[in-house]
Amino acid sequence: MKEVSTIGLDIAKQVFQVHAADAEGAALFSKKITRSKLLGFFASQSPCLVAMEACGGAHHWARELARLGHEVRLIPPSYVKPYVKRQKNDAVDAEAICEAARRLNMRFVAVKSEEQQANALLFRTRDLLVRQRTQIVNALRGHMMEFGWVAPKGRYHVIDLHGLIEDPDCALPPAAQAMLKIMLDALDGLDRQVSDLDKEIARRAREDATAKRLMTIPGIGPVTAVALAALAPPFEGFARGRDFAAWLGLTPRQMSTGGKQKLGSITKMGERTLRRLLIIGSTAVVRQSTRPGAPKNPWLEQMLGRKPRMLVAVALANKMARIVWAVMTRNEDYRTPAAAI
Repeated sequence: MKEVSTIGLDIAKQVFQVHAADAEGAALFSKKITRSKLLGFFASQSPCLVAMEACGGAHHWARELARLGHEVRLIPPSYVKPYVKRQKNDAVDAEAICEAARRLNMRFVAVKSEEQQANALLFRTRDLLVRQRTQIVNALRGHMMEFGWVAPKGRYHVIDLHGLIEDPDCALPPAAQAMLKIMLDALDGLDRQVSDLDKEIARRAREDATAKRLMTIPGIGPVTAVALAALAPPFEGFARGRDFAAWLGLTPRQMSTGGKQKLGSITKMGERTLRRLLIIGSTAVVRQSTRPGAPKNPWLEQMLGRKPRMLVAVALANKMARIVWAVMTRNEDYRTPAAAI
């Protein structure tokens, strides 16, 4: 039997599928393996290339298999799909992963360490709490509207609801008043938790040299800086700044053919948390540039003169992503164009 060169692993919760191929790409075997026997199976195999889709649990298994001496590569699921033959099942998926891993021009996902995933969990938790807080605020405004009280838009106007609901002379039915108080208590708890996470992010921004360098870029504050340091892959893996912007989903979608270039909206691929934070930061820069006495920015002035403000903000986020790549790959602080001349 020929030696195994590449193994495509389709991971799951309990039952995994492996597809092995030799150096020439010929299939050697395909089998199902339970979770408890997976590491034992790979320990019995000679060191080879193991490929998986970059999905839930992939980074954990990549670290475990790397400890056994295997070379592990993670592939974005969208890059595996073209190699799936007709019907879809675990065996076909494992074969497609094995085939995709052998392509010379295939792009792979960097394996994250446990520390990187733990740092990313900080932002995942904060996003979850912020979404829950928004849901409660919207629920409060909706329920109060049913009783004839319309709250102004914005989370900070919810403070007015406290006084209205907790007023002893409140005209609300007692049953509704009790439920609304539960929502207010939950909202107060979420506010405290989000505030604690913001303090932790600010602490990390003060202590991390990478975050300090990133905060020299206009529009990038402590939250975005620490998020870039925790969530972004190694910047050296991108050949140029445009590749990093494309990874974030900030580049236009191309639908060109027949020599005619046609660009659409941004692709929205990649890390959506970083993309959202960069757009929020660029929106703040655009807003500040229109205020009286603000420093002049010829590029922004030209763009705002012929494009909608939101489109300019997204374009600026694209530009910021390229600046982030340049700052990180060159290991130097951001310099304004005037200072760089």
